[in-house]
Amino acid sequence: MTKKWIIIGILLILLGLFLFVGATAVNGWDLSTLSVSQFETNTYEISDPFQDIHISTDTADIRFLPSDDGKAKVICHEDPKAKHLTALRDGTISIEVSNTRKWYDYITIFHFETPSITIYLPSGTYKDLIIRQSTGNTQLPEAFVFETIRISGSTGHVDCRSSVTGLLQIKVSTGDIHVEAVNAGDVDLTVSTGMITLSSVTCEGDLSLRLSTGKATLLNTTCQNLTSTGDTGDLLLTNAIAAGKFDLQRDTGDIRFDRCDASELLIKTDTGHVTGSLLTAKVFLVHTDTGHVRVPSSTTGGKCEIRTDTGDIRIDIP
Repeated sequence: MTKKWIIIGILLILLGLFLFVGATAVNGWDLSTLSVSQFETNTYEISDPFQDIHISTDTADIRFLPSDDGKAKVICHEDPKAKHLTALRDGTISIEVSNTRKWYDYITIFHFETPSITIYLPSGTYKDLIIRQSTGNTQLPEAFVFETIRISGSTGHVDCRSSVTGLLQIKVSTGDIHVEAVNAGDVDLTVSTGMITLSSVTCEGDLSLRLSTGKATLLNTTCQNLTSTGDTGDLLLTNAIAAGKFDLQRDTGDIRFDRCDASELLIKTDTGHVTGSLLTAKVFLVHTDTGHVRVPSSTTGGKCEIRTDTGDIRIDIP
């Protein structure tokens, strides 16, 4: 009896393979024809004045681009059953997904296309940009300036090169955050699983980085106060300067400085080394349970308190 069922199973697999090959051959070996739905592209022209942009989507990549003709428009490449309705209301471009898919629409082996929203804007300054998405990447180029940017998502990367006069806030569960060549008021970045990278960022206010699992890297960054917390991952700072305070904490991970400075530093790690170079003299208060300590002897400068459970402490001042 067992042998009989094995033979039947093999025959069914061969039949499925035959049908698959036959279907793809009939369609010229174009596997995209096996997808449950065929995407379409919809364009929305924005002719009236606006200042704010609000986007809410389930699954879509979002990209902002400068307009070639000085006009604003939104181009959506999307599933016909999950259209992004675009409208202008009270000076706000509103983009919201209308998902009419049934459960069986999600049953497919092949996914050849990714929904996308491309927003073309004239270069200039805008007010509030709010993006809420579940899955998808977001790209913001240097051509735009916003008063505030708030981006939240579950899975996806965010690449921000647009400056902000007020708050830049990005929160993602799984994904990387990259901020480069940006001027901002306050910066608040949060990642559960992923990396945070800042390069050539000028923050007039406070800079906050929160990670659960992942590495944070700061290069050529200035701010008033820098706060960073993390469970697992290194914190790497190169030419990072705070006019006020560094408050840096890690459970598992190293903290490394290269030509960095702040008026006051508070650094704590459970498992990890604290190493590197600072620019000005500090009064060091250091403690490690199991590790080696090497810091300059100085009675002038701001306070630098470093505590580790398991890890070395090695700081130089050129």
